[in-house]
Amino acid sequence: MAKDKKVAPEKVKHAKERYMYWYESMMLQRKFEEKAGQLYGQQKIRGFCHLYIGQEACSSGAYSALTKDDKWITAYRDHGIPLALGTDPKAVMAELYGKATGTTKGKGGSMHIFDKERNFIGGHGIVGAQIPMGAGIAFAEKYNKTTNLCICFFGDGAVRQGALHEAFNMAMTWKLPVIFVVENNGYAMGTSVERSSNVRELYTIGEGYDMPSEPVDGMDVEAVHEAVSRAAARARAGEGPTFLEFKTYRYRGHSMSDPQKYRTKEEVEEYKKRDPIEMVKDTMLENGIATEEELAAIDAQIKVMVEESVQFAENSPWPAAEEAFTDNYLQADYPFIMD
Repeated sequence: MAKDKKVAPEKVKHAKERYMYWYESMMLQRKFEEKAGQLYGQQKIRGFCHLYIGQEACSSGAYSALTKDDKWITAYRDHGIPLALGTDPKAVMAELYGKATGTTKGKGGSMHIFDKERNFIGGHGIVGAQIPMGAGIAFAEKYNKTTNLCICFFGDGAVRQGALHEAFNMAMTWKLPVIFVVENNGYAMGTSVERSSNVRELYTIGEGYDMPSEPVDGMDVEAVHEAVSRAAARARAGEGPTFLEFKTYRYRGHSMSDPQKYRTKEEVEEYKKRDPIEMVKDTMLENGIATEEELAAIDAQIKVMVEESVQFAENSPWPAAEEAFTDNYLQADYPFIMD
């Protein structure tokens, strides 16, 4: 990293508080996920586990562009977004452990993190299922005449699902306040975009519905923030949905069981040269936004937070057996009678 390069302060686009949030948020996600990977290897975490390492700019950059009342929904690579939203790392780690103190009482595990308080409508295990759900959440906001929107994340593999086209068509027809985001990390489950689609620039799919669509550098947190800000402004103005292609990269496999034989180590290392955390760190140091000491203090604080989350999960109780029968159905009184 070139520490001797000086950039005039007026070239900086955002306030110090935003840069500090980006750095802390992305670093928390990175260190949390690295620890989760270690714990999985120790069999402390069981079942499926999909890490967000490398994609942190997507969640943090989007969060800083939206409001606390906006809704979020994503797929099963879902640890990073709630951490960016402010969900307690202890609750997330406890959920990975399957403990009663987890975000869904230990019933959802890695793939089904939810946080109602922060409007995180969860991670979803069925590929592409969250796309029409995201449109439905946006429909509810429009129906209730709020100024809120829904941001809906999915992977490049989910773009192959037919439900995407149905959701896109309805979202544009009804001008729903939804931002569709494909986090294109290049490989879906393990097959590259080049081998699975005739359309290589995924954002162009939205153009078939006259939906505003654009590619975004998903490794650059500032670019993510700016693209989501533009999309949010359109949604709140009643102009309908936007489709953003975040071109990002995951440093680890699709899941913890993925040997990653479909790509080379050299390719991974090449992408790491544009690591989103290092990029924002360079910007902050070169422009005097923060000092090495300030960032080191944040790193130390995050290390403690992650260790505390592990201890919390370790010491938390398992769910009671009868919990298997709760939270499965919602009983409601409907204002009509069905014959």
